[in-house]
Amino acid sequence: MTTKIRTRFAPSPTGFLHIGGARTTLYNWLYARRHKGDFILRIEDTDEVRSTDDSVTAILDSVKWLGLDWDEGPKDGKTDTGPYSPYFQMQRVPVYRKYLDQLVAEGKAYRCYCTKDELDEFRRVAQLEKRPPRYPGKCRALSAAQRQELEAQGKKFSIRFKMPVDGATIVDDAIRGKVSFENNLQQDLVIWKTTDGPTYNFCCVIDDHLMGMTHVVRGDEHLSNTPSQIQIYYALGWTPPKFAHLSMILGPDGSKLSKRHGATSVLEYRDQGYLPHTMRNYLALLGWSNTESQQLFTDEDLISKFDLEGCQKSPATFDTVKLNWMNGEYIRQTPVKELIELAKPFLEKAGLWGAKGPALERVIALEHEKYKLLSEIPTLIEFFYKPVVFDPKAFEKVLKAPGAKDVLLGLADALQELTPFEEKPLEARIRQFVTEKGLKNGQVFHPIRVATTGRTEGPTLFLMLEIMGKDMVVSRLKDAAGKL
Repeated sequence: MTTKIRTRFAPSPTGFLHIGGARTTLYNWLYARRHKGDFILRIEDTDEVRSTDDSVTAILDSVKWLGLDWDEGPKDGKTDTGPYSPYFQMQRVPVYRKYLDQLVAEGKAYRCYCTKDELDEFRRVAQLEKRPPRYPGKCRALSAAQRQELEAQGKKFSIRFKMPVDGATIVDDAIRGKVSFENNLQQDLVIWKTTDGPTYNFCCVIDDHLMGMTHVVRGDEHLSNTPSQIQIYYALGWTPPKFAHLSMILGPDGSKLSKRHGATSVLEYRDQGYLPHTMRNYLALLGWSNTESQQLFTDEDLISKFDLEGCQKSPATFDTVKLNWMNGEYIRQTPVKELIELAKPFLEKAGLWGAKGPALERVIALEHEKYKLLSEIPTLIEFFYKPVVFDPKAFEKVLKAPGAKDVLLGLADALQELTPFEEKPLEARIRQFVTEKGLKNGQVFHPIRVATTGRTEGPTLFLMLEIMGKDMVVSRLKDAAGKL
């Protein structure tokens, strides 16, 4: 019988969901969807100091905005649903304690009484001697009497897992192949803290096993944790899942992706006006490719083609230029009515939603080919709904040119009588005006545009004038002339 594929994204709620975490979420979601399996969201909140409810909310909002639905996990910041509930680790402490007690009873874990100062000293000496800064196993072989004496002195203890000291632990990674870790270079990691709570490395093993995870797909920063986790699986008599460690994401300058390369949080990309579909498509290509070197994918395409074999070992480079190109492509493919709904938050913020003036559908369609970000839409169309704000350079160069005032007043009179006030008759009448006055096209077309929009660039002129309507156009021509 084939085992149903189960993947998970298990963030620590200590901040926003960043690009690396978003890609990990997407890959787990794609892999589960392709194999008709389950995708689970689990909150790993064992860092009591840094974990916050706000971070949980931000992570859930980010994953929802990306359109990556989960089959089991949190419904909101505190409650969840699914056969393996709860999906918040700090609500599962009794489960972890049971397996902790088992490991201690079987001699596979031990109490460590070393203080922070002692541990710092071990690290300092190791660095001086150019050795890996690992715990030297000071408390590993304490007798029951020695432990009793230390506890009588009021010494607090953590609990460490006993790593094997001989041989090697092999991680059979779906992306990197077989990776070998010498056991004598690994340390006995802490699985239970002095504050009487479990650690990440312990909890994730237990949860991944009990929740039936078949694949653990995560960032390569977790690769160094994997040999210890595999040994915990073995100590508990369990078979590890299949691991896949994704390559690092770099900025265009070759350094690790960070704030200086632009936004890194998913919600920042949302607020800048990127489409969720763009982010799904772009993130999918950040370390994965298919044999056809395809760039633009529907969701169905991505789901049917995504595999772990296509994931690369070498770092991926985050390229904002490519992201913007892709967003522009998807905006152009989006029907105008749908685009208006997507742009609604930006239009509301700019005071354009429900503003008096031409129909939004016609106005937004006018510049459909130019938008790269939803956030650009209000700036490109606001002159249809707000009083003209003149670009100082345009005003000086175009409207203060010799004869510009007469052109504006003459056009205002000519267009006042024009019926119907539509693109083709407008073009014919304005060109006729150019001929009658013995002028060049630029001497008329440029002043019209600057007078009606305040700018030297914009949509196709005659259709723009039609959409503005006769009253607005004539009044703006006169107003601009009055300022000269």
